[in-house]
This record gives sequence, structure tokens and C-alpha cells, in this order.
Amino acid sequence: MITFIVALTFMVAMYGIYGKYIDRIFAPDSQRRTPAYTLSDGVDYVPMSNRKIFLIQFLNIAGLGPIFGAIMGAMYGPVVFLWIVFGTVFGGAVHDYLSGMISLRSDGKSLPEIIGDQLGLSVKQVMRVFTVILMILVGVVFVSGPADLLTKLTGGGIDYLVWIVIILCYYMAATLFPIDKIIGRIYPLFGFALLFMAVGILVAMFLHPNNMTELTWTNFGNQHPAAAELPLFPMLFISVACGAISGFHATQSPLMARCLKNEKDGRKVFFGAMVAEGIVALIWAAAAMTFFNGLGGFQDFMEMHHNSASVVVDTISHDWLGTAGAILALLGVIAAPITSADTAFRSARLIIADMLHFSQKKLKRRVAVSAPLFTVCFFLLLLGQKNFDIIWRYFAWSNQTLAVFTLWAITVYLYKKRKNYWLTLIPALFMTAVCNTYILIAKEGFSLPQTLSYCIGGGVTLGLLWLFFKKTGHIKRGLYNE
Repeated sequence: MITFIVALTFMVAMYGIYGKYIDRIFAPDSQRRTPAYTLSDGVDYVPMSNRKIFLIQFLNIAGLGPIFGAIMGAMYGPVVFLWIVFGTVFGGAVHDYLSGMISLRSDGKSLPEIIGDQLGLSVKQVMRVFTVILMILVGVVFVSGPADLLTKLTGGGIDYLVWIVIILCYYMAATLFPIDKIIGRIYPLFGFALLFMAVGILVAMFLHPNNMTELTWTNFGNQHPAAAELPLFPMLFISVACGAISGFHATQSPLMARCLKNEKDGRKVFFGAMVAEGIVALIWAAAAMTFFNGLGGFQDFMEMHHNSASVVVDTISHDWLGTAGAILALLGVIAAPITSADTAFRSARLIIADMLHFSQKKLKRRVAVSAPLFTVCFFLLLLGQKNFDIIWRYFAWSNQTLAVFTLWAITVYLYKKRKNYWLTLIPALFMTAVCNTYILIAKEGFSLPQTLSYCIGGGVTLGLLWLFFKKTGHIKRGLYNE
């Protein structure tokens, strides 16, 4: 229990210490009018309270990520605690906060526009297409799971495809209606429920403290049963995304940047929501290694149930939280992913609208942009009935790759502003190495030998570092003589 308590305390403390430092680096201006007022349109630019925006942002970026991802990451052993803690504080929270605040300062621009402003027109064009594809993949992976579960809960009385259509109809409404009409009203409730569920698991875990696997020198490494096929680096850092760092988050931050009333609220909303998500991930990783009487028992349970994280959530919730747990588990497994996917489609609509300079104030214009997105999603869902695991793996890699581009864009932004760009340069280099190495090693990638993949991945990362220093003039004048 000591490992968990130290990790939890560190994350809470860093919200106040490191979060304030990052806030000072950006220097929010409380007197500056935000886009919620300067561009108010009653649809996407709508002023809302910071408490409501925090809960919406938390639910937008959370979904099932900090639950399922943390459980899958726990298969690697207690070393997962280190990635969740340091990834959240020094990677994810900084990534989410600065991408949100840069959007806030740029009239609520969508992520591809922000990346393009810093990395150039060619990168902007690529990221426009890449990000929209990722948003559609988010919709696909977060529709299929709930639809499949709802089919089972109804005993097959309502067909899988019928549930797909029902969920997509809801997505259309959430994507097309003003943000304060559906999302602004129900998301805070779901966000609170997700937090309440995590707190319930936390309390139950403290009542069973002797079963938790502690991080020690003997288990400081890859404890995964399939360690030979799944090396700790880079697989752990792809498995645990939303609970540490996720490119998807930066697509959601502009949604809330268009609704913030005051720049000073940015740390609470963006940095705070990511820390809250990291804490949820920390709780579920710890719960998985506690409930089943240690890491070995947890791994045996996962093997018996075909590595199903949803079964783990259901089992722990029912046992530790009783009837309330069953309700909350259902809410988490069904509502949480749905509420992430609908904002993904909303983000996709706004990305395309920003790209085409196509006003979204009129409903027919929003329909014109959204209809093709839902059509593509529907056909991918039909394909995904047989190939869902492949779609999920490509989504996971694409998600982290987007974080790489976002971190590099933020680094260039900070450099231009003569601020401490090392805060994001180091995470950018690390995640670049992760994503390059993953696509080289993974079966759905190039399936190259590990040593060769590490060499190529490291070489590409060093090459990008050299390019950054060259473009910024460091090489000519010396790295330490700016």
C-alpha cells in the first residue's frame, strides 16, 4: 500500500507545485477576454462555469481510457505506477494544459490548426486528415464496446446493429446541438459518477491493504506473462495512454477553450482534469493488483477471461461496491465511452469547419459536415465486427502519435515565446521514441526484431532533435549559448 500512497500523494502535490509552475510559464491573463465572449455563437462558443467545464473536460478525456488502459497496463506489474504518475504529471497534464491554453489564445482553434501554425503548412495539411481519421476511430472503438454489451444485457433481444444505430443517432444529436444543450447538461453528471466510482474503489482498497503488490527492486521490470512478445518499452506506454498522456486530449481541449470565461481557470480545467484522470488510472491499476490477491492472481484471472478488462471492472465493482457498484460499472462501461466518442465527432466537425472556414452557426451547415463522418463510422463498425482488435491497436498508436505532434508543436511555440521549451521537448522526444519503436516492433506494424527497432527508433528520435536544434539556430551558436 506504501507504493500507492506515495504515488497518489505525489500526483496531488504536483498539481499544486508543478501545475502552478507551468501556469506561470504560460502566464494567463485574467483581464483578457476569452473566445467564449469575443466569438459567442450560441453553438460552440458558449460561456460556462469552470466547475461544469472541468467535469466535461474530465469525461471527454477519460471515457474508459484510465480504467481499461490502467488494467491492461497493470499486467506489466507495479512498474505501471511509475508511468501513470510521471506520465501524467510531466507529460499528459502539461500536454493538455498548454494545448488548451494555446487554443484559448488562438480564438479556440482546433488542434491541426495549432500544430500547423507552429510546424508549417505541410504538417497542418497532414494533421488535418490524420486527426479527423483518429476522431472517427475513437467513434468506432467507443461505439462497438457499448453496443456489444447492450446486446448481451438484452439477451440479444435487440440486435447489435440496432444498438449501433441508436448510439449513432445520439452522437448526431450531441454533435449538432449547441454544446450547452446536451453535453453541458448530462456530462457533469456522468463525470461526477465516474469520479464517485473511483473514490468508492479507493475506499474499498484501503479496507484490503495487505493484498496489494508493492513496487520493489525484485519486480522493477516487465512482469507481463508474455514479456518476450510484449517488451515493456514501448508496449506499456501505448497500453496506458489516457491515464498518462494521450493525443486525443488535445483535440478535446479546444472544445472547452471555446467555453472558458477566464484564462485563470485553465489550470483547474486542463491540468486538473488530467491529474484527476491519472488518479483514476492509478486507483484502477492498484485495485486490479489488490482485489485478486496480488499480481499473480490478477494475471491468472485475466488469462481465464481472455484479457477482458471489462470483466475485471465488473467483478471488482460488484464485490466491493455491491448493487451501487453494479450500476456504476454499467455506467462506466457504457456511458463513459459513449460520452468520449460524441465529443470526438464534435471535434471532427469543428476541425473540418476550421479547415474550410465554414461557419457552423446554422444547423444545415453542421449537418453537411457531420453526415459523411457518421457514414464512414458506420461502415467501419460493420468491418470491425470481425477485426475490432486490429482497429483498436491502430487507434492506440495513432492516439499516441498525435501526442507526439502536439508536444513538438507546443515546444516550438514555447521556443518562439522565449519560454522554457525543455518542459515539452523532453516528453516530445520520449513519446517520439515510443511511437517509432512501437510501429516497428508491433505485429500490426513492421514486426521487426526488437534490437533493430530500438536502433531505428532511437535514430529517428535523435534526428528530429538535431533538426529542431538546426531550425532554431542552436547548432550554429552552440546549444548552451542562446
